[in-house]
Amino acid sequence: MLNIALFGAGRIGRIHAANLAGAEDVCLKYVVDVREPSAQALAATHGASVASVDAVFADASVDAVVICSSTDTHADLIVRAAAAGKHLFCEKPVDLEIDRARQCVDAVSRAGVKAMIGFQRRYDPTFRALKTRLVAGEIGDPEVLVITSRDPGAPPLSYIASSGGIFKDMLIHDFDVYRWILDDEAVSVYAQASCLVDPAIAQAGDADTTAVTIRTRKGQLCQINTSRRAAYGYDQRFEVLGSKGLLKAENHRPSEVEAWTAQSVNRDLPEHFFLQRYRAAYADEMAHFIGVLRGEHAPGSTLADGLKALELAEAAVISVREGRAVELASVR
Repeated sequence: MLNIALFGAGRIGRIHAANLAGAEDVCLKYVVDVREPSAQALAATHGASVASVDAVFADASVDAVVICSSTDTHADLIVRAAAAGKHLFCEKPVDLEIDRARQCVDAVSRAGVKAMIGFQRRYDPTFRALKTRLVAGEIGDPEVLVITSRDPGAPPLSYIASSGGIFKDMLIHDFDVYRWILDDEAVSVYAQASCLVDPAIAQAGDADTTAVTIRTRKGQLCQINTSRRAAYGYDQRFEVLGSKGLLKAENHRPSEVEAWTAQSVNRDLPEHFFLQRYRAAYADEMAHFIGVLRGEHAPGSTLADGLKALELAEAAVISVREGRAVELASVR
């Protein structure tokens, strides 16, 4: 039996709690949250106990922790978990500051604990199927990756103000997808950003619409376009152009039924939000983490991957601020 403690009883915490509670030979032992009613409600749902941070790390029976609390708590909890010899899963990002993220990577490495970062898109069945076929050589050598990543609406301004900005919050996933799919590191990043959805977002010091171009060591190109406003739903798709063809991963829809009539052809809109779009990915991600704890395989997304994505996000921030392409060597 694996005993696991969960930090954070918000919407992501609730998803991971359900997946942990439904896993065989796994006990969700503790739930920790600064909001006591949230912790109590989630713990009661899954037969767990409410505990403090100190109590979790002092309990030798706890094998691992799952960190779903606010971003500003991630680094401290990672370092404490490593020091206590607890394996860990942490939602993105590792931290908003590169130096602090590096300290987390070093702490985990020194402690020898197993650690995963929450890049759930790597575990999406459609995306993984594309990756498998790409690695098998179906379209030859990949040359261009185009990622479209659009939210149906902007988050609250209170969230934006503490999020670290669109590149470190929203595009952090896209930067990871780029590295995972092309399997090469960036040499330069050029980014542009606008505020087209809500002027209040600009007043908060952030953007809501971006375009990023990445060049890799092999000369491959990746273009990422993002928006905080897609009136038709959660728009998550990408395509890879290779020397022998093209692979595409399209949006998920509530059903694949299409209606063809003399007037029109209709199909469902994309899933409305990431909680629906990635429900299978979250389940598979947590199942993978449990497999890591049991020694069945290595982590599919590491804290080092989180650090690399953060470096790309920082390069994009600098690029927008200074209006130039940024060499990644200057960020690392």
